Amino acid sequence: MKLKTREIAIFAMLGAIMFVSKVVMEGIPNVHLLGTFVVAFTLTYRVKALFPIYGYVFANGLWEGFSPFGWLPEVYLWLILWGATMLLPKNMPKRIAPVVYMTVSALHGLLFGVFYAPVYAIFTGMGWNRVWLWIMAGLPYDILHAIGNFVLGILIIPIVTLLRKLDKKT
Repeated sequence: MKLKTREIAIFAMLGAIMFVSKVVMEGIPNVHLLGTFVVAFTLTYRVKALFPIYGYVFANGLWEGFSPFGWLPEVYLWLILWGATMLLPKNMPKRIAPVVYMTVSALHGLLFGVFYAPVYAIFTGMGWNRVWLWIMAGLPYDILHAIGNFVLGILIIPIVTLLRKLDKKT
């Protein structure tokens, strides 16, 4: 897959927007625009959406450090949401598409602790029975994460519309 210079610049900016949005919203636990951006970029750019997504992951590693606990899950957590979005039908009816996209993003937030658990189990040396308790203890935060992702998911269609309009203008 060959990228044009313009695409490299756009994807770098989109990754930077993801990163800045995360930093700006850090004061609200588990509420951020990352899921919204991953879904929107995937709907717009399909496979190429991985470039801004992993631009964000790299920037986040530079900012917070490339620790196995904080950064390593970022490497695969967003890939799960990207993959789930890729599996959605391309020509979904316009009436249900926003709710489907918002729900996919919300489910990713709800399951965030479960998706994070393998890294937690491996690097803490905890048995899976204790990791299950860790997941349950984090469930209130995952519920907050899901609600935030669902509400902020209302921006998915406007972002996709804007990105597609900007792509057509050039």
